[in-house]
Amino acid sequence: MTITQFEYAVAVATYKSFVAAADKCFVTQPTLSMQIQKLEEELGVKLFDRNKHPIAITAIGEAIITQARQILSECEKINELIQNQQNTLSGTFRFAVIPTVAPYILPGLLENYATIYPLVKLEITEQETHRVIKALHNNEIDAALVSTPLQENGIKEYPLFYEPFVGYFSEGEEALKKRLISPDDIALDRIWLLNEGHCMRNQILDLCSEHIQQLQINKPYRYESSNVETLRKLVDKNKGLTVLPELATTEFNEDQMERVRYFVDPEPVREISLVTNGHFVRMALLQSLMDEILKLVPEKMRVQKKNRKVLRIQSAKL
Repeated sequence: MTITQFEYAVAVATYKSFVAAADKCFVTQPTLSMQIQKLEEELGVKLFDRNKHPIAITAIGEAIITQARQILSECEKINELIQNQQNTLSGTFRFAVIPTVAPYILPGLLENYATIYPLVKLEITEQETHRVIKALHNNEIDAALVSTPLQENGIKEYPLFYEPFVGYFSEGEEALKKRLISPDDIALDRIWLLNEGHCMRNQILDLCSEHIQQLQINKPYRYESSNVETLRKLVDKNKGLTVLPELATTEFNEDQMERVRYFVDPEPVREISLVTNGHFVRMALLQSLMDEILKLVPEKMRVQKKNRKVLRIQSAKL
């Protein structure tokens, strides 16, 4: 048994394809297949059912792949020990960010991180929460920045900050007469929302109502966005209102800020965390990401502010 054989077996289990696994491992498909066959011969069991499409993992294969993931994770600890001893960070780090956070964190993070840690190559993708969870379980990414809690077995959460939600209104909306608003001021018959698949959509519905379809039935048209910035533009051009994460307002002009309203206490917030799978060991690199992300967040939001009176909206698993 070799570490390389375990890496190949885990790749096949992840991608359910010898061709895709070989591509991800940067080897030819015959080479990968031969090494897995040697592993199966040495173990005396079949790891995969090759007669099914996509390829299925056998019952004993499931247990062995689980153990192989743990072995590979333990091997990573050796590199972590060496880097800690040398006080350097290096290597590739696969990192995902949910779309409702990415525009407000990634530009600054990419600008600063590469300068401070030039030996680390960040491979960053935007993924919705349900895809992040799957990718972490399959070891396709090392960590992700998401809204938590996920309440998902095998996932570790490292809270970074609590981001308030704010109301954003078009001119003439009744709520603008108030200095602070409550959830009752969110008129669901005129609200613009993210489409299904975004956890922030469900957080807003948890805050306001589950009956939005009935309330919006008389609208001449209905449009659900996949982008927070689009929500702001919809309000500016088509009237109505939306609920935004506070970081989305950081570049608002004076006119736009006059149409922002904060909620009364306890204000609704979302918890933003770095998450990893349960076998993750590259803690020094993870800590470097935490440090750089927190530099981009107003101090009032940082998780150390534990005494704030807030209403944390649960993250929906989608």
